[in-house]
Amino acid sequence: MSDLSLTGAATAENRADLAAFVLRASTGLFFLIHGLIKVFVFTPAGTAGYFESIGLPGALGYLTILIEVLGGIALIVGYQTRWVSLVMVPVLLGAAVFGHGGNGFTFSNQGGGWEYPVLWAVVMFALSLLGDGAWSVSRRK
Repeated sequence: MSDLSLTGAATAENRADLAAFVLRASTGLFFLIHGLIKVFVFTPAGTAGYFESIGLPGALGYLTILIEVLGGIALIVGYQTRWVSLVMVPVLLGAAVFGHGGNGFTFSNQGGGWEYPVLWAVVMFALSLLGDGAWSVSRRK
């Protein structure tokens, strides 16, 4: 992808590549931040304890940290975007059901409702359909 102009025969493809890049890099950054908050603020042991407090195995807390940090980095650089995005979907749906499901729909509710993680799951599914986009290490030439 070298032509980002809005005119010409490849315009739609160029914009789709650019849109996939923006979506991929921004969501990757947010996943990385979210995972690092679990490492440095909540601590891995605290995250595992939270998972246990809501009835999930503590090991899922560690796995979630790993997926968010490594998946975030993979998305930022554009490594295997389709697969990484698909892996994020059940993580987000799990957050919606187990972490936010009892708090109602609206994310502004106390404890955060399930709307936001479900929206993120839909975004990740859409990104899995779009693929790597521009400026990715996995992009086929």
